[in-house]
Amino acid sequence: MEDGREMISFRDERPRETLARKGIEALTDKELVMLLVQTGSRYRSLEDISDEVLSTIDRNSSVSQDSLMLIKGLGEAKAGAIAAALEIGRRKNTRKMRKISTPRDVYEEIKHYATRKQEHLLVLALNGAHEVIFSEVVTIGLVNMTVVHPREVFSNAIRERATAVIISHNHPSGVHEDASEEDITITKRIRNAGTILGISLIDHVIISANGYMSFKERGLL
Repeated sequence: MEDGREMISFRDERPRETLARKGIEALTDKELVMLLVQTGSRYRSLEDISDEVLSTIDRNSSVSQDSLMLIKGLGEAKAGAIAAALEIGRRKNTRKMRKISTPRDVYEEIKHYATRKQEHLLVLALNGAHEVIFSEVVTIGLVNMTVVHPREVFSNAIRERATAVIISHNHPSGVHEDASEEDITITKRIRNAGTILGISLIDHVIISANGYMSFKERGLL
């Protein structure tokens, strides 16, 4: 037991089965979190806890153990394990910067967001060599892309002295081939804001579980 709660057993064996059959790369972000959390609590299921952990990480990838412990059903040991896993990933990523040369590179960098049930708007900030300085989630659960403000896209890119950014969002429907008028409008707004700031918007990539669509390749940017 953890925190004095009666623990629910790990009834959903799908992540473990997938891990055994296909390897760690085949697991979704949620399934990776489920493996770390392992069990639910007396009052919350494993999936509910994992969803909240994932949402917390999406909003702040450097989330602390103390912040994770605020999640109901997550005790000190599990929060510590998750924080440690995040820190290892952060250290590994800072040792080798990934270069973005094509829209396929963008997709490979962020394709783990393709299966999310809500829309996520992401920013990849690049240096002069088009290496990824950082990637971050700007908003979650978009209903209308036109509500996205350019300052949300560029605030951290300015701080980190990025020379270019790429934006991307996922389509939970699985359809990624077409850009909506809203997508085109907000892309132009962000591009124009970037021109003023001296930070180029070099692409907008729509991703889904079935692939990706690049504004640059389609001549929309």
